[in-house]
Amino acid sequence: MSNRIRVAIAGYGNLGRGVESALAQSPDMRLVGVFSRRDPASVTLLDSSVPVHAMSSIEQYQDEVDVMILCGGSKTDLPEQGPYLAQFFNTVDSFDTHAKVPEYYAALDQSARDAGRVALLSVGWDPGLFSLNRLFGEAILPEGETYTFWGKGLSQGHSDAVRRVPGVQSGVQYTLPSEEAIARVRSGEQPELTTREKHKRECYVVLAEGADADVVRDSIVTMPDYFADFDTTVNFIDQDTFAKEHSSMPHGGFVIRSGKTGEQNTQTVEYSLALGSNPEFTASVLVAYARAVHRLARVSDIGAKTVFDIAPGLLSPKSPAQLRKELL
Repeated sequence: MSNRIRVAIAGYGNLGRGVESALAQSPDMRLVGVFSRRDPASVTLLDSSVPVHAMSSIEQYQDEVDVMILCGGSKTDLPEQGPYLAQFFNTVDSFDTHAKVPEYYAALDQSARDAGRVALLSVGWDPGLFSLNRLFGEAILPEGETYTFWGKGLSQGHSDAVRRVPGVQSGVQYTLPSEEAIARVRSGEQPELTTREKHKRECYVVLAEGADADVVRDSIVTMPDYFADFDTTVNFIDQDTFAKEHSSMPHGGFVIRSGKTGEQNTQTVEYSLALGSNPEFTASVLVAYARAVHRLARVSDIGAKTVFDIAPGLLSPKSPAQLRKELL
């Protein structure tokens, strides 16, 4: 297919590798290049025929790329890369710092509009698919409450915080939703739940040589912003067990809307995910939305966008007629 959508990747970590895999399952799209801050010669792709370029040369390729998928981190990479790259490319990213979405949107929108580009932000499963389901729940059941539960899953941010504790050689953290809290919500009770009541945190740690387990445990469970507000368990294991049992990145969760309609009938809507690989699933969402971005760009529907602005049919490689016949 000579008219396949030309996609490039900016940043080649876990998410970038996931995007490469997802593109291989999308016949209407092709990967035309990867851009990395590392030495391009040191980056090994799944498909060795795809060129790797230095991130510093990215501006030179704007006529060769239909959509650039940004795979950098939300803390420091995307706030700079997003507005900068929206000058040259139609972009999709997975910015997930919820509190900073409005200011990031504003910066992206200005850059994209000035350049006549489309810049889609905060795409993934949360924010992203979970955001849509929160919207559906509120719109359809205006009298009710929405609950979001995460896990069981490996939290990359919290795992990084564990690894920064002195005395930790290796460490991961799993977020576990409270089964009791979920059961109360599913029953239509609409409870007011504290942070501690909704989730638990479970850590698996390999101690550095000479480290004191009690000191390390105390440093973790009392850490503000990360663990102090939760019931946190710290399990100490050896490096072999860690490598064998804690190297994958599962995740998932639930969005539940519990409401009342008419003569006070209880209505509950639930959306759930169980993911074997958080980055690979997030990458698959990014690739589907990259297809939508290309379609918006072709009709000059420019500026910053979120999942709330994208019609679902634009995600599918199928025609509107096919969708009506097969899925409606």
